[in-house]
Amino acid sequence: MIPLRDNIVQTRPPVVVYTLIAMNAAVFLVMLLMPKAMMIETVYHYGLVPRHYFAPSWDMHYGSSPESYWPFLTATFIHGGWMHIIFNMWTLYIFGSTLEVRFGPVLFLVFYLCCAVASMFSHAYFYPLSTAPVIGASGAIAGLIGAYALTFSRARITILIPFFFIPLIFSIPALAFAAIWFLFQVMQGVWTALSPSVGDSVAWWAHVGGFLTGLILLPIFLLLAPARAMQYRWHRDPWNTTDH
Repeated sequence: MIPLRDNIVQTRPPVVVYTLIAMNAAVFLVMLLMPKAMMIETVYHYGLVPRHYFAPSWDMHYGSSPESYWPFLTATFIHGGWMHIIFNMWTLYIFGSTLEVRFGPVLFLVFYLCCAVASMFSHAYFYPLSTAPVIGASGAIAGLIGAYALTFSRARITILIPFFFIPLIFSIPALAFAAIWFLFQVMQGVWTALSPSVGDSVAWWAHVGGFLTGLILLPIFLLLAPARAMQYRWHRDPWNTTDH
C-alpha cells in the first residue's frame, strides 16, 4: 500500500519538510561516496544499536560511549538504499507538508523530532540485545501519519497496490489509510517477535512507537499551534467521484 498523494492543496511552501528531505538526501549521498569500511563504521556509530546500551562492553571497539544518546536522533537521518530513502522522503512530503502548515514550522520540527526519538526508544525496548543498527526516518514519519489522519479526517489518500503486474490505484479516507497501515505494522511486529528466525531487518516496533507518539502528542501541539485558521483547498480526486 504505497501512498501517492493526498487531496489537500498546499497554500504555503513546507520549508521544514524541504529542509529535512535535503538533509536526509545529503547524508545519503555523502555515505554513498564513503569507502565501504567507513560507511559500515558510520552506520554503527550514528545508527541505533540497542545492544550498545544494554550490553555496553559489546561494541567498545567502535569508540562510542554508552552514555551518548545521539544515535536515537542521528539514526533517523541515515538510510540504507535508494528505495529506502525515496519511499521515506516521499511519504514525509505527503504527510508532513500539510501538518507543517497546521502546526507552524517550529512546532512541526519539534513534533517530528519527538516522534523520531520515541520511535527509536520503542525499537530498543523490544529488541534490547539486537546488534543490527536500525536506521531510517520511517518511525518519525509514522508519527506524522497518525497525526495527519486525526487532524485532516476529511482528507483522502490516493494509494497504489501492486497486484502482480497490475497497479491498482484508488483513494481511501486518511483515517482508513492510517488504521490499515498501523494494523499492518502491529501484525508484522508481533509475527517477528514470535518468529525469531525471521529476523528484525524492518523496525516494525519503531513504526508502532512513532505512530502512537504522534497520536499522544497531537492534542498538545494543536493547543500550542497558532490560533489562526488554516487555509487549504481540496484537489478534485480523479480516483473518486465524491466531492469533498
